[in-house]
Amino acid sequence: MENTVVLCVLNSKYVHASPAPWCLKAGIKKYAEELYSHVKIVEANINQSLIDIVERIILESPTIIGFSCYIWNINLTLTLCALLKERLPNIIIVLGGPEVSYCAKDVLKNNKQIDYILAGEGEESFPLFLKSILFHDEKKYLPMQSYKEIPGICGHDVGNNIYQIASITPKEEIPSPLTSGYIDAINGRIAYYETSRGCPYSCAYCLSGNCGKPRYFDLSTVFADLIKLANSNARTIKFVDRTFNANPSHANKIFRFILSSYGKEIPSGTCFHCEIAGDILNEETFSLLEQMPIGAIQLEIGIQSFNEKTLDAVKRKTNINTLQSNIKRLVSMGNMHIHIDLIAGLPFENLDIFIESFNKAYELKAQMLQLGFLKLLHGSEMRNNPNDYPCEYDKLAPYEVKKTPWLSVKDFDLLHLTEDALDRVYNSGRFHLTIDYVLSESGLSPFEFYSEFAKMAGKGQGIPLDDYTAKLQIFCASLPNIDKEILRDLLVRDRFSTNSSGRLPECLNRKDSRMIKVTNWLSINPKTKLQKGLRRGIALLYSTNTVCWVDYDLTKDKPVMGRWKLNEISLDVILN
Repeated sequence: MENTVVLCVLNSKYVHASPAPWCLKAGIKKYAEELYSHVKIVEANINQSLIDIVERIILESPTIIGFSCYIWNINLTLTLCALLKERLPNIIIVLGGPEVSYCAKDVLKNNKQIDYILAGEGEESFPLFLKSILFHDEKKYLPMQSYKEIPGICGHDVGNNIYQIASITPKEEIPSPLTSGYIDAINGRIAYYETSRGCPYSCAYCLSGNCGKPRYFDLSTVFADLIKLANSNARTIKFVDRTFNANPSHANKIFRFILSSYGKEIPSGTCFHCEIAGDILNEETFSLLEQMPIGAIQLEIGIQSFNEKTLDAVKRKTNINTLQSNIKRLVSMGNMHIHIDLIAGLPFENLDIFIESFNKAYELKAQMLQLGFLKLLHGSEMRNNPNDYPCEYDKLAPYEVKKTPWLSVKDFDLLHLTEDALDRVYNSGRFHLTIDYVLSESGLSPFEFYSEFAKMAGKGQGIPLDDYTAKLQIFCASLPNIDKEILRDLLVRDRFSTNSSGRLPECLNRKDSRMIKVTNWLSINPKTKLQKGLRRGIALLYSTNTVCWVDYDLTKDKPVMGRWKLNEISLDVILN
């Protein structure tokens, strides 16, 4: 047999290692082992040349090419398929993934370069599809008895009519992608892993509720896989379970395993990221998380809105008071990166109501506050019922909402500008000391600060960090009750704590004849002298009459919690 099956995915960035093609290959190994050796995987990302990707695929001499489709890659994937069909008119192209599973007929109708679509989970259906195609002469038109046996298939019959078979949830536990070479493919990137499928919730903007009730995988397999992933040089291991703690007992067993294995079977420095429901955390979970080594766990918690009417409209079940209290408790532990989300564009949320949600979320002091924008995904209730959820949105992926009865186009423009400033100032982690001071003294609310700074600074893309720092300094200095010396010194501390170059931008540099004596004193004092292999940044602080310095370990990309240790000593100790 000379047929070759190529599985391809366009990741959003190189650092993301999607498990999708490896899951399909594992399914082929389990359900069509005779075809396993003929399966090749081509990974790429949306920032690469499509022509180069075409050439890589052609080198494999494919008979069938399968693509995993998501909102971030669907447009380029369809273009890539058209280019492939021009070069290889006889190949069979099949698409799968969430971006085509809920609109299969439309995708097939509007894209002649696509031969088949497989909706739903593919570990069982894809091997069935391959068997039917590869052992059938008229590959473009499967006989009725063949396609009816393939769950989720959508294709053309001999009369060029489009048929579609309903997808089903596999009864057997899915095979692990680690059985098909996923470990070797990670190569220092972010690994993705699931310990369950399905979701108990039915949020109107999301697809997860369409995947059925949660099915939890065998934990002995999960534990073995986590050890392998942790030893694969993965940068981060992201659990892709839709709500990781939907079953608290299942989640706690995994947390307990990570805690007991950390620094042993799981190397120190490994980071596990999971998306949780913040209002259903129990005391056992809190206890386990509190014991975790610094940086071992990252938590992503969706707030979406603090407006009860909005949450009811999108069928999101959340106890807001409990959620706020739990997030504060997690942040106070100080050993985890906490990421929280808001969504702009939800029903009944005008600009004033969204600003209120923003300010409440900001005061929780999570390490990251994501200001996201509603996207009307294929298969979501909000897209399927436009009368209940009126809005205008882009017709091309990612289908972002541009206008609602509550938010104007101008409102969205302001929110996008504010998002940019929030990401560069707060979410970057670079200016926390400075912003805490400015907000406490100026009287501005968090949203007022970021939106007004955004109007002054404009989009930060392409602006060097030093220039952006200068813009921030100028803006903050213009606010009421801001002491310019304190502001400058806080910016120095922030830049030293987050930039291992050890140098300051021109706007913060000051020539001072005392620096030579200070530097010499620090270098000969046994407690402060620079150790071998470290780089030092040093500056005088005028509002406190101190010297501050940071010693950077050049063997590390960055500290576990994102900031280098800042040292400070009175100048009187050195100069007197």
